[in-house]
Amino acid sequence: MTHLIATTVFGLESVVGRELGDLGYCDSSVENGRVTFAAGPSGICRANLWLRSAERVLLKMGEFEARTFDELFERTKAIDWADWIPEDGAFPVEGKSVRSTLHSVPDCQAVVKKAVVESLSRRYGRKWFEETGPEYRIEVALLKDVATLTIDTSGAGLHKRGYRRQGGGAPLKETLAAGLVLLSRWRPELPFLDPLCGSGTIPIEAAMIGMNMAPGLKRSFASEAWGNIPPRLWREARAEAMDAAHPDLRMEIEGSDADRGMVALSISNAEKAGLGRTVRFVARDVGETRRNDRYGCLICNPPYGERLGEEREAEALYREMGRVFRFLDTWSFYVLTASPGFERMFGRASDRKRKLYNGRIECHFHQFFGPRPPRPTAVTPSQ
Repeated sequence: MTHLIATTVFGLESVVGRELGDLGYCDSSVENGRVTFAAGPSGICRANLWLRSAERVLLKMGEFEARTFDELFERTKAIDWADWIPEDGAFPVEGKSVRSTLHSVPDCQAVVKKAVVESLSRRYGRKWFEETGPEYRIEVALLKDVATLTIDTSGAGLHKRGYRRQGGGAPLKETLAAGLVLLSRWRPELPFLDPLCGSGTIPIEAAMIGMNMAPGLKRSFASEAWGNIPPRLWREARAEAMDAAHPDLRMEIEGSDADRGMVALSISNAEKAGLGRTVRFVARDVGETRRNDRYGCLICNPPYGERLGEEREAEALYREMGRVFRFLDTWSFYVLTASPGFERMFGRASDRKRKLYNGRIECHFHQFFGPRPPRPTAVTPSQ
Protein backbone atom coordinates (compact mmCIF):
# COMPACT_ATOMS: atom_id res chain seq x y z
CA MET A 1 0.00 0.00 0.00
CA THR A 2 1.15 3.52 -0.78
CA HIS A 3 -0.03 6.89 0.47
CA LEU A 4 -1.75 9.12 -2.06
CA ILE A 5 -2.88 12.73 -1.79
CA ALA A 6 -5.97 14.05 -3.54
CA THR A 7 -5.58 17.82 -3.75
CA THR A 8 -8.60 20.10 -3.88
CA VAL A 9 -9.64 23.72 -3.58
CA PHE A 10 -10.21 24.96 -0.05
CA GLY A 11 -13.71 24.13 1.09
CA LEU A 12 -14.19 20.89 -0.87
CA GLU A 13 -12.00 18.62 1.29
CA SER A 14 -14.99 16.87 2.89
CA VAL A 15 -16.54 16.29 -0.53
CA VAL A 16 -13.35 14.63 -1.79
CA GLY A 17 -13.18 12.57 1.40
CA ARG A 18 -16.72 11.36 0.80
CA GLU A 19 -15.89 10.50 -2.80
CA LEU A 20 -12.92 8.44 -1.64
CA GLY A 21 -15.13 6.67 0.89
CA ASP A 22 -17.57 5.79 -1.88
CA LEU A 23 -14.65 4.25 -3.79
CA GLY A 24 -13.81 2.13 -0.73
CA TYR A 25 -10.88 4.19 0.58
CA CYS A 26 -12.23 4.98 4.03
CA ASP A 27 -8.95 5.42 5.93
CA SER A 28 -8.33 9.02 4.87
CA SER A 29 -6.91 12.11 6.56
CA VAL A 30 -8.40 15.51 5.71
CA GLU A 31 -6.28 18.67 5.81
CA ASN A 32 -6.55 22.09 4.18
CA GLY A 33 -6.53 21.59 0.43
CA ARG A 34 -5.79 17.87 0.47
CA VAL A 35 -7.01 14.44 1.51
CA THR A 36 -4.44 11.71 2.17
CA PHE A 37 -5.44 8.06 1.74
CA ALA A 38 -3.85 4.62 1.42
CA ALA A 39 -4.26 2.50 -1.70
CA GLY A 40 -2.44 0.06 -3.93
CA PRO A 41 -1.48 0.72 -7.58
CA SER A 42 -5.08 0.11 -8.67
CA GLY A 43 -6.09 2.99 -6.41
CA ILE A 44 -4.03 5.37 -8.58
CA CYS A 45 -6.09 4.28 -11.60
CA ARG A 46 -9.48 4.39 -9.87
CA ALA A 47 -8.91 7.71 -8.07
CA ASN A 48 -7.84 9.46 -11.29
CA LEU A 49 -10.80 8.07 -13.22
CA TRP A 50 -13.47 8.69 -10.58
CA LEU A 51 -12.68 11.73 -8.44
CA ARG A 52 -14.92 14.60 -9.53
CA SER A 53 -13.98 17.45 -7.19
CA ALA A 54 -10.25 16.75 -6.66
CA GLU A 55 -7.61 18.67 -8.60
CA ARG A 56 -4.88 16.03 -8.78
CA VAL A 57 -3.82 12.66 -7.36
CA LEU A 58 -0.28 12.74 -5.99
CA LEU A 59 1.95 9.88 -4.86
CA LYS A 60 3.37 10.82 -1.45
CA MET A 61 7.08 10.01 -1.28
CA GLY A 62 8.04 11.64 2.00
CA GLU A 63 7.27 14.30 4.60
CA PHE A 64 9.73 15.81 7.08
CA GLU A 65 10.90 19.02 8.75
CA ALA A 66 13.42 21.02 6.75
CA ARG A 67 14.75 24.34 8.00
CA THR A 68 18.06 24.19 6.13
CA PHE A 69 19.05 23.18 2.61
CA ASP A 70 21.25 20.44 4.08
CA GLU A 71 18.22 18.92 5.85
CA LEU A 72 16.16 19.13 2.67
CA PHE A 73 18.95 17.52 0.63
CA GLU A 74 19.76 14.65 2.98
CA ARG A 75 16.15 13.70 3.74
CA THR A 76 15.25 13.82 0.05
CA LYS A 77 18.29 11.73 -0.91
CA ALA A 78 17.30 9.08 1.69
CA ILE A 79 14.05 8.35 -0.19
CA ASP A 80 14.13 5.38 -2.59
CA TRP A 81 13.04 7.30 -5.68
CA ALA A 82 14.08 4.41 -7.93
CA ASP A 83 11.15 2.40 -6.54
CA TRP A 84 9.03 4.53 -8.88
CA ILE A 85 11.31 6.42 -11.29
CA PRO A 86 12.97 4.22 -13.95
CA GLU A 87 16.44 4.83 -15.34
CA ASP A 88 15.10 6.75 -18.34
CA GLY A 89 12.32 8.56 -16.43
CA ALA A 90 11.92 12.33 -16.72
CA PHE A 91 11.62 13.97 -13.31
CA PRO A 92 11.16 17.75 -13.46
CA VAL A 93 10.82 19.39 -10.05
CA GLU A 94 8.28 22.05 -9.13
CA GLY A 95 7.91 23.74 -5.77
CA LYS A 96 6.08 26.08 -3.47
CA SER A 97 6.84 27.51 -0.04
CA VAL A 98 4.43 29.02 2.48
CA ARG A 99 5.56 30.45 5.82
CA SER A 100 8.79 28.46 5.77
CA THR A 101 12.43 29.29 6.46
CA LEU A 102 13.35 27.93 3.03
CA HIS A 103 11.40 30.55 1.10
CA SER A 104 13.35 30.51 -2.18
CA VAL A 105 11.39 28.10 -4.37
CA PRO A 106 14.02 27.91 -7.20
CA ASP A 107 16.71 26.99 -4.68
CA CYS A 108 14.48 24.33 -3.09
CA GLN A 109 13.77 22.85 -6.53
CA ALA A 110 17.48 22.73 -7.36
CA VAL A 111 18.34 21.03 -4.05
CA VAL A 112 15.61 18.41 -4.48
CA LYS A 113 16.65 17.73 -8.10
CA LYS A 114 20.24 17.13 -7.05
CA ALA A 115 19.17 14.90 -4.15
CA VAL A 116 16.91 12.79 -6.37
CA VAL A 117 19.77 12.32 -8.86
CA GLU A 118 22.04 11.06 -6.07
CA SER A 119 19.31 8.72 -4.80
CA LEU A 120 18.76 7.28 -8.28
CA SER A 121 22.54 6.92 -8.73
CA ARG A 122 22.63 4.40 -5.89
CA ARG A 123 20.28 2.09 -7.81
CA TYR A 124 21.37 2.67 -11.40
CA GLY A 125 25.10 3.29 -10.97
CA ARG A 126 25.28 6.46 -13.05
CA LYS A 127 25.61 10.17 -12.27
CA TRP A 128 23.67 11.61 -15.21
CA PHE A 129 20.23 10.74 -16.54
CA GLU A 130 18.91 11.53 -20.02
CA GLU A 131 15.25 11.72 -18.86
CA THR A 132 13.82 10.62 -22.20
CA GLY A 133 11.14 8.30 -20.79
CA PRO A 134 7.76 8.81 -19.08
CA GLU A 135 7.30 11.85 -16.85
CA TYR A 136 7.34 11.61 -13.04
CA ARG A 137 6.79 15.23 -12.08
CA ILE A 138 8.05 15.87 -8.55
CA GLU A 139 6.73 18.61 -6.27
CA VAL A 140 8.39 19.89 -3.11
CA ALA A 141 5.79 21.73 -1.02
CA LEU A 142 6.98 23.52 2.10
CA LEU A 143 4.44 24.62 4.70
CA LYS A 144 5.61 25.94 8.08
CA ASP A 145 9.01 24.25 7.60
CA VAL A 146 7.50 20.84 6.78
CA ALA A 147 8.44 19.53 3.34
CA THR A 148 6.08 17.19 1.49
CA LEU A 149 7.54 15.43 -1.54
CA THR A 150 5.18 13.96 -4.12
CA ILE A 151 5.04 12.61 -7.67
CA ASP A 152 2.07 13.72 -9.80
CA THR A 153 0.11 10.74 -11.15
CA SER A 154 -2.47 12.80 -13.06
CA GLY A 155 -0.56 14.91 -15.55
CA ALA A 156 -3.08 17.51 -16.72
CA GLY A 157 -5.35 18.64 -13.89
CA LEU A 158 -8.39 16.47 -13.22
CA HIS A 159 -10.69 19.33 -14.26
CA LYS A 160 -9.64 18.64 -17.86
CA ARG A 161 -12.33 16.07 -18.62
CA GLY A 162 -11.89 16.39 -22.36
CA TYR A 163 -15.31 17.75 -23.26
CA ARG A 164 -14.68 21.46 -22.85
CA ARG A 165 -12.20 22.70 -25.43
CA GLN A 166 -13.50 26.23 -25.04
CA GLY A 167 -14.90 28.22 -22.17
CA GLY A 168 -16.71 31.44 -21.51
CA GLY A 169 -15.11 34.64 -20.32
CA ALA A 170 -14.53 33.26 -16.80
CA PRO A 171 -15.40 29.56 -16.93
CA LEU A 172 -15.98 27.59 -13.76
CA LYS A 173 -13.61 24.65 -13.37
CA GLU A 174 -15.28 21.30 -13.90
CA THR A 175 -14.00 20.08 -10.53
CA LEU A 176 -15.58 23.00 -8.67
CA ALA A 177 -18.81 22.67 -10.65
CA ALA A 178 -19.02 19.00 -9.67
CA GLY A 179 -18.33 19.96 -6.05
CA LEU A 180 -21.27 22.38 -6.08
CA VAL A 181 -23.60 19.63 -7.30
CA LEU A 182 -22.28 17.18 -4.71
CA LEU A 183 -22.83 19.76 -1.95
CA SER A 184 -26.46 20.20 -2.97
CA ARG A 185 -29.47 18.03 -2.20
CA TRP A 186 -30.08 17.23 -5.86
CA ARG A 187 -31.01 13.69 -6.84
CA PRO A 188 -31.26 12.41 -10.44
CA GLU A 189 -35.06 12.04 -10.20
CA LEU A 190 -35.44 15.80 -9.53
CA PRO A 191 -35.49 18.52 -12.22
CA PHE A 192 -32.22 20.45 -12.39
CA LEU A 193 -31.77 24.01 -13.64
CA ASP A 194 -28.90 26.44 -14.13
CA PRO A 195 -30.40 29.74 -15.40
CA LEU A 196 -26.95 31.36 -15.85
CA CYS A 197 -25.20 28.40 -17.42
CA GLY A 198 -22.37 30.11 -19.34
CA SER A 199 -20.51 27.31 -21.13
CA GLY A 200 -22.74 24.67 -19.52
CA THR A 201 -20.29 23.21 -17.01
CA ILE A 202 -22.65 22.83 -14.03
CA PRO A 203 -25.48 21.07 -15.93
CA ILE A 204 -22.99 18.80 -17.71
CA GLU A 205 -21.32 17.81 -14.45
CA ALA A 206 -24.75 17.18 -12.90
CA ALA A 207 -25.62 14.86 -15.78
CA MET A 208 -22.37 12.95 -15.35
CA ILE A 209 -23.07 12.56 -11.63
CA GLY A 210 -26.64 11.44 -12.26
CA MET A 211 -25.50 8.82 -14.77
CA ASN A 212 -22.60 7.72 -12.55
CA MET A 213 -20.28 8.49 -15.45
CA ALA A 214 -16.62 8.50 -14.38
CA PRO A 215 -15.30 12.00 -15.24
CA GLY A 216 -11.87 10.76 -16.35
CA LEU A 217 -13.08 8.05 -18.69
CA LYS A 218 -12.36 10.02 -21.89
CA ARG A 219 -8.86 11.24 -21.07
CA SER A 220 -5.39 9.89 -20.29
CA PHE A 221 -3.14 10.31 -17.24
CA ALA A 222 0.62 10.64 -16.75
CA SER A 223 0.81 7.43 -14.71
CA GLU A 224 -0.66 5.36 -17.55
CA ALA A 225 2.85 5.41 -19.04
CA TRP A 226 4.52 4.23 -15.82
CA GLY A 227 5.99 0.75 -15.81
CA ASN A 228 5.14 0.36 -12.10
CA ILE A 229 1.42 0.18 -12.88
CA PRO A 230 0.52 -2.77 -15.11
CA PRO A 231 -1.68 -1.80 -18.08
CA ARG A 232 -4.07 -4.50 -16.89
CA LEU A 233 -4.99 -2.36 -13.87
CA TRP A 234 -5.93 0.57 -16.11
CA ARG A 235 -8.01 -1.70 -18.35
CA GLU A 236 -9.80 -3.15 -15.33
CA ALA A 237 -10.46 0.29 -13.84
CA ARG A 238 -11.89 1.60 -17.12
CA ALA A 239 -14.03 -1.52 -17.58
CA GLU A 240 -15.35 -1.08 -14.03
CA ALA A 241 -16.21 2.55 -14.78
CA MET A 242 -18.01 1.69 -18.01
CA ASP A 243 -20.03 -1.05 -16.31
CA ALA A 244 -21.05 1.31 -13.48
CA ALA A 245 -22.48 4.00 -15.77
CA HIS A 246 -26.20 4.39 -16.47
CA PRO A 247 -26.19 6.05 -19.92
CA ASP A 248 -29.90 5.41 -20.52
CA LEU A 249 -31.07 7.09 -17.31
CA ARG A 250 -33.71 9.70 -18.08
CA MET A 251 -33.22 13.02 -16.29
CA GLU A 252 -34.56 16.54 -16.63
CA ILE A 253 -31.50 18.79 -16.72
CA GLU A 254 -31.60 22.24 -18.26
CA GLY A 255 -29.24 25.16 -18.66
CA SER A 256 -30.16 28.60 -19.96
CA ASP A 257 -28.35 31.82 -20.69
CA ALA A 258 -29.23 35.17 -22.23
CA ASP A 259 -26.18 34.95 -24.50
CA ARG A 260 -27.02 32.81 -27.54
CA GLY A 261 -23.33 32.32 -28.26
CA MET A 262 -22.85 30.74 -24.83
CA VAL A 263 -25.87 28.52 -25.37
CA ALA A 264 -24.35 27.27 -28.65
CA LEU A 265 -21.06 26.63 -26.83
CA SER A 266 -22.90 24.74 -24.07
CA ILE A 267 -24.61 22.53 -26.64
CA SER A 268 -21.24 21.80 -28.28
CA ASN A 269 -19.64 20.93 -24.94
CA ALA A 270 -22.51 18.62 -24.00
CA GLU A 271 -22.21 16.82 -27.33
CA LYS A 272 -18.46 16.34 -26.81
CA ALA A 273 -19.24 14.86 -23.38
CA GLY A 274 -21.70 12.43 -24.98
CA LEU A 275 -24.60 14.16 -23.24
CA GLY A 276 -26.19 15.99 -26.17
CA ARG A 277 -29.48 14.14 -25.67
CA THR A 278 -29.41 14.37 -21.88
CA VAL A 279 -28.89 18.07 -21.14
CA ARG A 280 -31.13 20.73 -22.72
CA PHE A 281 -29.85 24.25 -23.28
CA VAL A 282 -32.02 27.23 -24.23
CA ALA A 283 -31.48 30.95 -24.80
CA ARG A 284 -33.40 32.79 -22.08
CA ASP A 285 -32.91 35.75 -19.79
CA VAL A 286 -32.81 34.90 -16.09
CA GLY A 287 -35.87 37.14 -15.57
CA GLU A 288 -37.90 34.78 -17.75
CA THR A 289 -37.18 31.75 -15.56
CA ARG A 290 -40.39 29.84 -14.91
CA ARG A 291 -40.96 26.23 -13.87
CA ASN A 292 -44.13 24.29 -13.17
CA ASP A 293 -42.39 21.39 -11.45
CA ARG A 294 -43.43 20.88 -7.84
CA TYR A 295 -39.85 20.23 -6.68
CA GLY A 296 -36.46 20.85 -8.20
CA CYS A 297 -32.88 22.04 -7.73
CA LEU A 298 -31.30 25.21 -9.12
CA ILE A 299 -27.54 25.78 -9.03
CA CYS A 300 -25.80 28.76 -10.62
CA ASN A 301 -22.60 30.78 -10.69
CA PRO A 302 -23.65 34.33 -11.63
CA PRO A 303 -21.16 37.06 -12.61
CA TYR A 304 -19.41 38.55 -9.57
CA GLY A 305 -18.93 42.09 -10.85
CA GLU A 306 -15.19 41.89 -10.18
CA ARG A 307 -14.22 44.29 -12.96
CA LEU A 308 -14.64 48.05 -12.65
CA GLY A 309 -18.03 49.14 -13.94
CA GLU A 310 -19.61 45.67 -13.69
CA GLU A 311 -20.57 45.85 -10.00
CA ARG A 312 -23.87 47.65 -10.60
CA GLU A 313 -24.84 45.15 -13.30
CA ALA A 314 -24.14 42.28 -10.91
CA GLU A 315 -26.19 43.89 -8.15
CA ALA A 316 -29.13 44.39 -10.51
CA LEU A 317 -28.84 40.74 -11.54
CA TYR A 318 -28.90 39.57 -7.90
CA ARG A 319 -32.07 41.58 -7.26
CA GLU A 320 -33.67 40.11 -10.38
CA MET A 321 -32.70 36.61 -9.23
CA GLY A 322 -34.31 37.21 -5.85
CA ARG A 323 -37.51 38.40 -7.51
CA VAL A 324 -37.74 35.47 -9.93
CA PHE A 325 -36.63 32.71 -7.57
CA ARG A 326 -39.47 33.54 -5.17
CA PHE A 327 -41.80 31.81 -7.63
CA LEU A 328 -39.79 28.60 -7.16
CA ASP A 329 -40.98 28.35 -3.58
CA THR A 330 -40.77 24.55 -3.41
CA TRP A 331 -37.35 24.37 -5.08
CA SER A 332 -33.93 24.39 -3.45
CA PHE A 333 -31.44 26.79 -4.97
CA TYR A 334 -27.72 27.29 -4.59
CA VAL A 335 -25.68 30.32 -5.66
CA LEU A 336 -21.90 30.74 -5.77
CA THR A 337 -20.83 34.37 -5.57
CA ALA A 338 -17.98 36.55 -4.32
CA SER A 339 -20.28 39.46 -3.45
CA PRO A 340 -20.36 40.14 0.33
CA GLY A 341 -23.75 41.85 -0.03
CA PHE A 342 -25.44 39.10 -2.05
CA GLU A 343 -28.04 38.14 0.57
CA ARG A 344 -29.11 41.74 1.03
CA MET A 345 -29.59 42.26 -2.70
CA PHE A 346 -31.15 38.84 -3.16
CA GLY A 347 -33.67 39.68 -0.43
CA ARG A 348 -33.22 36.59 1.70
CA ALA A 349 -30.68 35.15 4.11
CA SER A 350 -29.28 31.78 3.05
CA ASP A 351 -30.08 28.75 5.15
CA ARG A 352 -26.43 27.77 4.98
CA LYS A 353 -23.33 29.12 3.31
CA ARG A 354 -19.93 27.62 2.70
CA LYS A 355 -16.66 29.38 1.90
CA LEU A 356 -15.11 28.18 -1.37
CA TYR A 357 -12.46 29.48 -3.74
CA ASN A 358 -13.06 29.94 -7.46
CA GLY A 359 -9.45 30.20 -8.55
CA ARG A 360 -8.02 32.86 -6.24
CA ILE A 361 -11.39 34.50 -5.64
CA GLU A 362 -12.93 33.91 -2.21
CA CYS A 363 -16.61 33.06 -2.65
CA HIS A 364 -19.56 31.81 -0.64
CA PHE A 365 -21.85 29.02 -1.75
CA HIS A 366 -25.28 30.21 -0.58
CA GLN A 367 -27.76 27.40 0.02
CA PHE A 368 -31.52 27.96 0.16
CA PHE A 369 -33.46 24.84 1.06
CA GLY A 370 -36.96 24.13 -0.17
CA PRO A 371 -39.15 21.41 1.34
CA ARG A 372 -37.78 17.91 0.92
CA PRO A 373 -39.56 16.12 -1.92
CA PRO A 374 -41.07 12.75 -1.09
CA ARG A 375 -39.00 9.71 -1.89
CA PRO A 376 -40.29 7.62 -4.80
CA THR A 377 -42.43 4.76 -3.52
CA ALA A 378 -42.03 1.25 -4.83
CA VAL A 379 -44.93 0.00 -6.96
CA THR A 380 -46.43 -3.23 -5.67
CA PRO A 381 -47.22 -5.64 -8.52
CA SER A 382 -50.93 -6.41 -8.83
CA GLN A 383 -52.01 -9.91 -7.92
